[in-house]
Amino acid sequence: MSLWVRMIPAAMFAAGAWSSALAETISVVPTQSLQAVLDRAQDGDVVELAAGEHKGAVKIDHRLTLVGQPGAVLAANGSGTVITVTVPDVTIRGITIRGSGRDLQTMDSGIFLEKEAERALVENNRLEGNLFGIYVHGAAGSRVQRNVVEGLRNIRLNEAGNGVSVWNAPDVVIAENTFRYGRDGIFTITSSKDHFINNRFENVRFAVHYMYTNDSEVSGNVSIGNHGGYAIMYSNRLKIRGNISDRDRDYGLLFNYANYAAIEGNWVTGGSLDNIGSGKDEGADDEKGMLPETKSAQSLHDGPEKCVFIYNANHNQFRDNWFERCGIGVHFTAGSEGNEITGNAFIGNRNQVKYVGTRDLDWSKGGRGNYWSDNPAFDLNGDGIADTAYRPNDLVDRVLWTAPSAKVLINSPAVQVLRWAQSQFPALYPGGVIDTHPLIAPPPKPLAARVPR
Repeated sequence: MSLWVRMIPAAMFAAGAWSSALAETISVVPTQSLQAVLDRAQDGDVVELAAGEHKGAVKIDHRLTLVGQPGAVLAANGSGTVITVTVPDVTIRGITIRGSGRDLQTMDSGIFLEKEAERALVENNRLEGNLFGIYVHGAAGSRVQRNVVEGLRNIRLNEAGNGVSVWNAPDVVIAENTFRYGRDGIFTITSSKDHFINNRFENVRFAVHYMYTNDSEVSGNVSIGNHGGYAIMYSNRLKIRGNISDRDRDYGLLFNYANYAAIEGNWVTGGSLDNIGSGKDEGADDEKGMLPETKSAQSLHDGPEKCVFIYNANHNQFRDNWFERCGIGVHFTAGSEGNEITGNAFIGNRNQVKYVGTRDLDWSKGGRGNYWSDNPAFDLNGDGIADTAYRPNDLVDRVLWTAPSAKVLINSPAVQVLRWAQSQFPALYPGGVIDTHPLIAPPPKPLAARVPR
């Protein structure tokens, strides 16, 4: 090896050490121009904002740390993005950030990470009243953690932005944040290998909204009182584990063209059974196109319309989840194939399963099915499996789904005779879901159910 080749690593190390030695902490008071300070800063510098309100918007084009002392605020004048980052390895920490514009086309944000802003770290900030809280626009390897993101309130849904938007940015971690208001808590599209972990969502449309994002993880999150919990669309090979959906209005989990996912240990729960399907406030927000914070407090105690909606979703594994106190436990439709649904608990749902189809689907595997709270079965041999199969639906259910006006006949003698006949002669049952090995007792509640909310 030549002397010149051996000298290159040493020279690089020396340059790095020299750069680190030259790094300094630059204090900025509100009367100074923050952009002028950022322009003069060098790679590795720490720019520290003193308490008080500093004027934005600003652009960061050096590899530095922007940190705030307690009480530091960075506020723009209501146009554009408050902080734009254009270089890698930037840290933004401990600042209250507010005052972005409201232009959806230009993606006005509290913090905007451009594609070149790889490995950005955004932590312990408070973002208030921005159109988008944080926009990760292709910045691979970025981390967004322990922030509080509160979007715009009392505006129409189609005018709102998301807490965090991720576009074409692999290996992003979004963890331990709190999201309130705005459109979706986290929205991701055309990405991969991302991890959304231990976040909390309130007063948004969807807690997590997936579009064309593969090989990723959604785990340990809590969604409370939103329009919907976790909307997984056009995405493959996901891990959806240990999440909570508590009194989300329309559904807890939605899978639309989502395939090869592991959905395990999640807990979807509604409110009082007396309120499920009561119609309180239903449709009011949709008619006005308003965000869910305009709903009355009472409506947040109603159960979801559906715990789980499975639409053309294939080869997924639903294991050890709890689905309780919803209008419908599982709505299963549109040719979904090859799904494994075992070890789940269906408790106190008005309809455990809605499946309008003629194929026979056995929701058990390896001699183990699911627990159904309305299954009056016996276990004479004590093996934990009911002695008879469970069918959640019959011909009457099918008639009611296709002709809702027939509900007036639900208590008629003819309907009661039909249901009795089906119980005596199982061949009369239509094709549909059957659990050939139903559990006699519910499995342990998921760990997610023990998380303080």
